[in-house]
Amino acid sequence: MKKEIEKILQDATTEISKIGNKKDLMSASTKYLGKNSVLADLMKTLRTLPNEEKRVMGESLNLLRDKLNQLIKDKDKDIDIKLLNEKLASEKVDVTIPVKPHEYGTMHPIEIIKKDLIDYFVERGYTLHDGGDIETDYYCFEALNVPKEHPAREMQDTFYIDSETVLRTHTSAMQVRTMESQQPPIKMISAGNAYRLDEVDATHSPVFNQLEILVVDKNVTMADLIGTLEGLIKHLLGKKTSMRARPSYFPFTEPSIEADALCPKCQGKGCPMCKGSGYIEILGGGMVHPKVLEMSGVDSSVYKGFAAGIGLERLVMMKYGVSDLRDLYENDINLLKQFK
Repeated sequence: MKKEIEKILQDATTEISKIGNKKDLMSASTKYLGKNSVLADLMKTLRTLPNEEKRVMGESLNLLRDKLNQLIKDKDKDIDIKLLNEKLASEKVDVTIPVKPHEYGTMHPIEIIKKDLIDYFVERGYTLHDGGDIETDYYCFEALNVPKEHPAREMQDTFYIDSETVLRTHTSAMQVRTMESQQPPIKMISAGNAYRLDEVDATHSPVFNQLEILVVDKNVTMADLIGTLEGLIKHLLGKKTSMRARPSYFPFTEPSIEADALCPKCQGKGCPMCKGSGYIEILGGGMVHPKVLEMSGVDSSVYKGFAAGIGLERLVMMKYGVSDLRDLYENDINLLKQFK
């Protein structure tokens, strides 16, 4: 039996060394180690041997099984390495071939305008104040001289969370919060979302972006506001862009104005974009109402102030020629990729 064991190991070594795939290796494993293998047949003959020979032959058969298992394991590893090398060779990448440049995302046009405005005012000594989208009724209306049941609330109706909490209808609430937290002189801006019960159309949205401007100091006049707005419009829309101011009404400013910029499309001749007027309304503002100053803890007999609220979507439409406000919110890649 000893010679038979040596022959089995020799035959297995020769056969397994020539195998080149997993399927043939599995067949060889079954042939030499399976239930009906030559090794299994030899193990069955142990019961017929005398006890003294049974122990010696049992050890020899166990040693044969271990060697056969190792042969199978080593060959399986060799086949894995071979397959990996073949795959690497077939999938080889030529790193010298030029690749298509990676396309980077761009800032949204509203964010471009917002960043431009913030940089413009910060460079001129203004400080940036952030406020939450959720505001109290007091700061959103009452502290701005719009008491409950005031008819002006209908023009700026917003979404109520409860009777005293709203989604802010304008960033003007930051005027009061800033004046309560510090004494003049004050030069501040605040940018963020505002919410109103507007129907969605080409020029209106229930959610929009606004920039608030507030200056409070001694001897502040309407001329300071007009000069500030003219400088801003020329910065955004070009030095040749003219501005006109019209009397208006806001409860929190007195006197109040609305500012229009020369239509960039028709240059004042009249077109569908400006509805034939030659100018497009871009903001409202005025001198801060004395009641607002007093309710915010500022002495209105000593200090004056001006304020303005600017809709950023309207500026984007004018600066970049976007005819429909809804295009700014539909994530149209053909539109957005133009802003690089």
